[in-house]
Amino acid sequence: MRAPIDGSVALVTGASSGIGAEIARQLAGRARTLIIVARRRDRLDALAAELGDAHPELTIDVRACDLTDREAVDAMLDAVATEHGTVDILVNNAGFGDIGLFEWAPWEKTEQMLELNVRALTYLTHRLIKPMVEQKRGGILNISSGLGLSFMPGFASYAATKHFVSAFTESLRLEVKPLGVVVTQACPGPVATEFEKVAGNFTGVDPGPLQITARRCARAVVRGFARGKAMVIPGVLVKVLLALGAITPRWLLRVIYGLGAGWFRRRQHKAQQLG
Repeated sequence: MRAPIDGSVALVTGASSGIGAEIARQLAGRARTLIIVARRRDRLDALAAELGDAHPELTIDVRACDLTDREAVDAMLDAVATEHGTVDILVNNAGFGDIGLFEWAPWEKTEQMLELNVRALTYLTHRLIKPMVEQKRGGILNISSGLGLSFMPGFASYAATKHFVSAFTESLRLEVKPLGVVVTQACPGPVATEFEKVAGNFTGVDPGPLQITARRCARAVVRGFARGKAMVIPGVLVKVLLALGAITPRWLLRVIYGLGAGWFRRRQHKAQQLG
């Protein structure tokens, strides 16, 4: 079963930059109406202008919204329903990460990450999936992470949020697939976006050949979603590493990652001393 992208009303969160903006670009040539959502209105307006020039027949709806604000989300979704009816495609891309030891993480940032990566994604899905089920037509694409399938020191809270997304997506897919709704998760590795800047990467580690561009990631993700795949892992090297991790005994993974935990703690302590 394929996701009904062509001629759809599609809503993309986190569309102001990175993977979200590139997914919007991929959908623009296929959807009938594209609703782009993020906090940064100026970036959304710039993207809308670009897509409007490239696809004059496309209806573009710009919605500046803080997805951690429940009242704002409800108002946005009510307005979308009034103007466009049922949303056929939901792309839950909005989210951010944090790099660092859990006990040193500012609680405010951790809480905001939990709110956006978990609660906002779940709430949007809950609001929009019922009409899809009733019409026996729709698609939900959740952007998880390779860390949603693994674990690593320095990413405790972020990995936990993506484990939620992965488990939620897999379970939901089984529930609604017989009813005509496609649910897909994307589990990318390092992608060249603003992620590291927002997450606060102090390690200086270069992901090297593991990192892919946001455009390449989005193309693979939308292609897999269109085909109705359960999971899309962009990038050959990341796919190989995750496959190896899946067959490696968990005790051995603890030993391997444990070797890096001490290095990570020393690195962060040094970074804090340097200010």
